Amino acid sequence: MANPQKRKGDAAEREAALLLSELLGMTVRRRLGAGRTTSAGGDTGDLDGVPGHVIQVASWANTAAAARTKPEEAALQSIHASAPFAATLVRFRGGTWRVVLTPEQWAAYVSWILRQSPQGTALPDLPPSSGGGA
Repeated sequence: MANPQKRKGDAAEREAALLLSELLGMTVRRRLGAGRTTSAGGDTGDLDGVPGHVIQVASWANTAAAARTKPEEAALQSIHASAPFAATLVRFRGGTWRVVLTPEQWAAYVSWILRQSPQGTALPDLPPSSGGGA
């Protein structure tokens, strides 16, 4: 029988994949295989299906520790995967999810968005964020 922490982690990865699939309208799934490493030995994240992204998932009792630790792991994994973007989904008690980024990860998104603007300074017309609950 699998270790309880592994079962919890696997379930969180499946839940996160379903959430992102629904939000993005694309198929997101768990990466299969222990360690999910490249031929060079580097981990490449927990989820697959979002182009250009490494996505790390954490469902820890200590969410503060997950928020401190996992984004740095995702950054290293994005190097292993040659992906320009990295993000960490942290599951809180009760099933609330938050995306956690380092300042560098957030700046990569903002820089990319601003480069898409003809003037390089204006954001495209986007609907307001729904906020995603408490």
